[in-house]
Amino acid sequence: MIWLFLGSLFFFLLIGVPVAISMLLSAIAMMLALGIFDTQIIAENLINGANSFALMAIPFFVLTGEIMNVGGISRRIVDFASSLVGHIRGGLGYVMIISGVIFAGLSGSAVADTAALGAILIPMMVSKGYNVNRSTGLVASTGILGTIIPPSIPMILFGVIGGVSITKLFMSGIVPGILLATGLVTVWYFVAKKDNAQTMPKATKAERWKAFKRAFWALLLPLIIIVGLRGGIFTPTEAGVVSAVYALIVSFGYREMKLRDLPKVFIEATKTTGIVMFLAATAIVSGYVITVAQVPVELAGFLQGFTTNPTILMIIIMIFLLLVGMVMDLTPAILIFTPVLLPVITQVGIDPVYFGLLMVINLSIGLITPPVGTVLYVGCGISKISLVEISKGVLPFLIVEIIILFLLVLFPELVTVPLGWFA
Repeated sequence: MIWLFLGSLFFFLLIGVPVAISMLLSAIAMMLALGIFDTQIIAENLINGANSFALMAIPFFVLTGEIMNVGGISRRIVDFASSLVGHIRGGLGYVMIISGVIFAGLSGSAVADTAALGAILIPMMVSKGYNVNRSTGLVASTGILGTIIPPSIPMILFGVIGGVSITKLFMSGIVPGILLATGLVTVWYFVAKKDNAQTMPKATKAERWKAFKRAFWALLLPLIIIVGLRGGIFTPTEAGVVSAVYALIVSFGYREMKLRDLPKVFIEATKTTGIVMFLAATAIVSGYVITVAQVPVELAGFLQGFTTNPTILMIIIMIFLLLVGMVMDLTPAILIFTPVLLPVITQVGIDPVYFGLLMVINLSIGLITPPVGTVLYVGCGISKISLVEISKGVLPFLIVEIIILFLLVLFPELVTVPLGWFA
């Protein structure tokens, strides 16, 4: 059944069938093999898959990202970061990383953050003499923080599919996200020396204060989300509503968003939401059939034939997911492999929240690995460079992010101890 599921899934993907339809067809193939094919079961699970209160958070966080780009929030955050570190050697790279951390607390999407950061900072970096390949590699590597630092759309999907607390998943991403950002800062410190780039004039205290005041309401949003979740003031879904409404009010307050911009913002958010929600619905169908076919039990027995040590098992799974991330996008990978792998790790006593965080980090790294790195293609589109060129530029940042991933595997207390602070 494992091979039937994966074989049929990759067959449909290779011949160009959309991911959601491929998952549905793979589930049908398994149902036929088990002799339980029933259109009513498919219809019920499709409806139940989309009928989830937790999933309602996704359209609101997607909408927040769209509003952020149109309403001037992105530009103010970048200007504030520039006033702090733009004057030092390699300063615009540090501006990108600082802005990326702040952006990550707003949208929950790697693609949205990469597009927003890249559109603003890549032209500036190129005009100042920075290497375009390295600069684009940095924006792509920074963009994936959007799926790790809360809020995170992939964590919402993992929580819904796996029945895991989304609030705990959100809180688990704070410290690892900061560790990843620190790793990027460290690598950029060394690679930026290769560029003979111009630095920006050092901002005065008055200019920094002015930049802070202009960005204050935008900077407040991540804090509102984290404090609200931590304090039990609202659920992740309600946090999505709060963030979207807040971003809308702030954007109109900045007077950079007009009423005529709203239809386009809503349409773009609706397109993205429709894709994600249909994927989630088809994943519920696949998850149902996978459970009935006892695929997780088979996989658990197969993996435990190698080892019963939780750390070694996690290393094996992380290597497998890194390979999956190279050929499959983040969202379908989470939807497909969560119901398969979650029972395996719980059987050996691994915390599902800890595993969910590492799975999201791992598959987020897959967004910047060729040949199917979605964020890489976003970077290519912004900088007008080839996949080979951006792959060279992203390599040092990719290496440090993989190293941090496996450090989190070897030292789980880096996740579990900070999670206790926020729980």
